[in-house]
Amino acid sequence: MTIPVSARAALPAITAALVVACATSRTDTKTDSTAARTSTITTATAAGSTAPDTNWHSLIEQNAAPAWRGYKSDSLPKGWTVSDGVLSKKGSVEDLVTRDQYGDFELTLDWMLTPGGNAGIFYRATEDQDKIYWSGPEYQLLDDARHPDGKSRLTAAGAAYGIYPSPAGIVKPAGQWNTTRIVVRGNHVEHWLNGQKVVEYELGSPDWAAKVKASKFGAYPSYGVAKRGHIGIQGDHDGALSIRNAKIRELQ
Repeated sequence: MTIPVSARAALPAITAALVVACATSRTDTKTDSTAARTSTITTATAAGSTAPDTNWHSLIEQNAAPAWRGYKSDSLPKGWTVSDGVLSKKGSVEDLVTRDQYGDFELTLDWMLTPGGNAGIFYRATEDQDKIYWSGPEYQLLDDARHPDGKSRLTAAGAAYGIYPSPAGIVKPAGQWNTTRIVVRGNHVEHWLNGQKVVEYELGSPDWAAKVKASKFGAYPSYGVAKRGHIGIQGDHDGALSIRNAKIRELQ
């Protein structure tokens, strides 16, 4: 077919228009595709983001500790103070317990001792005994390098005191902050120290029963028996103890 001269003259303009149209179409498609991918990423990021876990409850306020009281007491014992979010004591004082009781839980906190310091965290402790350690297993807080208990891993930092040993070389020296995490779910217990799991055991297991019987706790029938109880902080040893960033959540 013969194309008229007038039509041949218009071809360059028509071709240019088609090229622009195609390019625009490709750009729009690419833009739409990019927008879709961006939308997908944004949605995925939003869906995968870690929202604040409202199940966590702080155990220390900026200048108060209403979550705590003395063992078999309604008030915070003399010698315990709170300042700038740090709960501390300087010498031998009465033990603390939480006002609430916990069964399955996760507890985290930072702690610091002075040289030669010795303290502990009790869990599932009850108040039907003369001493808190007659019922509640203890996560040991210790200056391993300077306290005599540091010579045995059964009584060193992170140990389930007198029952299960912790490895050496994880606790930081006195005067530095350490981070503790305790997880109790059913009979399963985990002790963590500075991001490392140092103890793991099963309450009520044959191994647990044998170790308890062989220890000083064999004399206390209520030791480690309660399924729910208080979190406790040992205060009756000499030396200073500071605790901060204490929070807890109950596990389902």
